[in-house]
This record gives sequence, structure tokens and C-alpha cells, in this order.
Amino acid sequence: MSGQEKAGAIQIVLGGDKGVTTLSQDTPNVSDAAEAGDEFGFSLAVYDANLDGCSDIAVGIPYEDVGTVPDAGLVHLVYGSTAGIGQGTPSLGFRQGSDGNMANTAEAEDWVGYSVAGGLSPTSLPFLVIGTPGEDSSGFADMGFAAYAYGVIPSVSTFHQDSPGVWGDAAQGNRFGSAIAATNRHFVVGAPGAPIGAIDQAGAVLGFKPSVTTDGIPLPLFGIGQDATGTGDQVAEAGDGFGTSVTMAPYRPSVSTTTTDSLVAVGVPNEDVGAKADAGGVQLLQISEAGVVTEPQWITQDAADVEETAEGDDYFGQRLAAVNTNQGVPSTATTMRLAVGVPGEETSAGVQDSGGVQILPMLGSAGASDSWLQPGGGIPSAPASRQYAGMSVAAAGSSLYVGMPYGPASGRAVYAYSWTVASGGAPSQTWKPGEGGIPAEAAAFGAVVR
Repeated sequence: MSGQEKAGAIQIVLGGDKGVTTLSQDTPNVSDAAEAGDEFGFSLAVYDANLDGCSDIAVGIPYEDVGTVPDAGLVHLVYGSTAGIGQGTPSLGFRQGSDGNMANTAEAEDWVGYSVAGGLSPTSLPFLVIGTPGEDSSGFADMGFAAYAYGVIPSVSTFHQDSPGVWGDAAQGNRFGSAIAATNRHFVVGAPGAPIGAIDQAGAVLGFKPSVTTDGIPLPLFGIGQDATGTGDQVAEAGDGFGTSVTMAPYRPSVSTTTTDSLVAVGVPNEDVGAKADAGGVQLLQISEAGVVTEPQWITQDAADVEETAEGDDYFGQRLAAVNTNQGVPSTATTMRLAVGVPGEETSAGVQDSGGVQILPMLGSAGASDSWLQPGGGIPSAPASRQYAGMSVAAAGSSLYVGMPYGPASGRAVYAYSWTVASGGAPSQTWKPGEGGIPAEAAAFGAVVR
């Protein structure tokens, strides 16, 4: 924007055939200004922050300079209105050491807003969780922390692995806040650099409830890592990165009359599968209404009847998206669906890192109703090296969205699919730069989709 390289922008496709609008730091009512390398839109969360019935957008800008501090990071909460996004109340900024809304002092490469997730608590309290994985805290470099903004006029607290009741040990390089996901019942925070015992960067995920304790932080529920407080018989190994990605969806058990639980998927893209280094895996978790966590399933591409086969450097689980397509009925394998990005997949000989997306049930056997999309096989782009299909996936209602920001220009687009699409099935809708009101110069279009 404003001629600034990698300043970042969001293309919002409006419902009801109302066209496309562009949101950036050049938009009226959005404070600050577009600058080179900011990457406005690196992360996104959509929720109703002021309870006016209009969707609002929290935009992560982790590479924003705060004053003279490079890459300290910033999150803009841009309000929607009946007149459109950003057309009413000025945006609210969350940054460290400014406006009194976040604790601590802005430091280089804190990356405020590297991840964000928002929603409404069971008591209809709006909340936003902001990941800051580069924060130095408690004397440890890159330990990471998260901010919790709650209420229509947000109160903000910060928490990390040295906060009261939070699982695990404060340690250098934990990168707490690298990934965040939320439902209205629970939220989880990934710390992919956390050690498990003496095993460095094995990774961990921590669970919380969107309610505030007497210590002023979200209610801690659990912490989990391979070989630590669960994850079955999976072995923690150095560099696994358990918690590199997380996603979750509301879950209604068959014995319940309402949606009380959450199903979580945890990406472990650097997991070795047998002798296949960095093939990747995904751990499924269930969080009960009371906050108890259990482990329904461990999934790799070598699981029974799953399409495709685990290979070295596939990075299965690098990105994830989950959905409950019908919260009004008890959840089933048909309604609880998971998309797993596999950006290192080779779709044919000599075509490295073309990538793909595996769609799986979150209940029952992973291979019972899975499907596979890849460039040239469901994704309408010829296979090419370094397309990294699966680096951008998102769930929204009845659709799975797959962004293709890399590779040949002719294939750069965002595609929508039914969650029950068969392997190689066609998208139901396509958005491309230069079409339907989307600017032709939209670089890296679809790098993040929501």
C-alpha cells in the first residue's frame, strides 16, 4: 500500500454480491500508516468485539515498528458497521508501552500479533487473545507471552508460562503465543519451542477458559506435550515443534443437549514418522466442559486407509483448520471436519514442495472419510515447485478455504470447497487478483484466509 513493499492489505469479499473492499493502514479510521515490511494482515480474527451485531476484524501486524523499535508488533481492532468495515468507530490499537493497553515495553522482534484469536465467552463477553512469541520475559529471551483483551471496552492482561497456575516452565525460546485458536468455551496457545524435560524444542500446547482469575489472567486448564501430561505413546524429540499450529471447533457429545466441549487439532510438522524425517503428524485433543483434556487420536499420512503416504519433509500439520458444520445436533464424523496443510508434499517426480491439503474427520477413523486436494488434482493450478499448497487454509461455516499465494501467477487464488468434497473435486467458488473487483496487483493474495 502507498507504494510500500510488503506493507500488507486485506481484501474483504462482501456478502450479497456487494463487491470487494480493501482494508489497510491507509484506510480511514485505521490508525498509523502503511510502511514497508509491516505485513498488515499476517494474522486475522473475526468476531463481534462491541456486540453491535456487525463483524469486527482483529488484524495482526507483527512486523510493525513501534517508534524506533523494529518489529515490535501491533494489533488493530477494526470495527464493522452497517456502513462497512472501518467506516464507523476508529480502530483500536494494541501494542506494548503505548495507550496503557498492554503491559511491558516494546522491544525489537517481540512480534505482537503474530497470532490472534477472538470470540464470545459463555457469558457473551467479547475476548481477544494476542500472541507475542518474541517477547523476552522472566529473564528468558523469546519466552513469549500472550495478551488477553476482554469486554466491550477492553481490559487487557498478559500471561505466560511464568504466570500463576500456568503449566510448564519459563524457558528461553519457548515461543509461547506462536499459535492460538479459540471457541466460545476454551482457547489454546502453542509454545512450539518449549522443552520437554531435557528435550529442546519438543513443543507444548496450553489450554485456558475465557474467564478471568483473581490473578487477572485467563483461567489455566492444562498443558500438554509429547511425553508430558499426555499425548499417549508419542515420543518427544528435539525439534518436533508440537504446537506449531493449532485449530479447534465446538463439539457436542452425543450425551449432551448443547455444545459444551471443544475438539482441538495440534500440528507437529517436524515429527519423524518412522525413518521419514519431518513427515509430520497431528494430535487430536478433546476439552470437556469442565476443562479436562483427553486424546482421541494421533494422525499421520501413514494412518490406516488415509490417502497419500507419509514422506520425508512433507510437514503434514504445518497449517490446520477445523469446523463443526452443524452445532445444532450431536457431533459426528460428517459434521466435525479437519483440513491439514501438507506444504512439502511432492505431487509428482521432480515437483518439490508443490503441497496439498488433506481433509479428515475429527471423530472416528481418520481414513474412513478423508479426501486429498493438490495442484492439478482439485486445486486448479498445474503442479509446480514451491507452490506450498496447504500453507493457507481456513474454515468458515460450510466451506473450506484454500489460499494459493505462491507458484505460477496463473494459479494464485483463493478457492472454496465443500467439507465433503471428494479427492480431486472442484472448488465451489474462486477469487483471483484482477477479477471480481479484486485489485490485479494484490501480491501474495490468499497468504492468510478467514
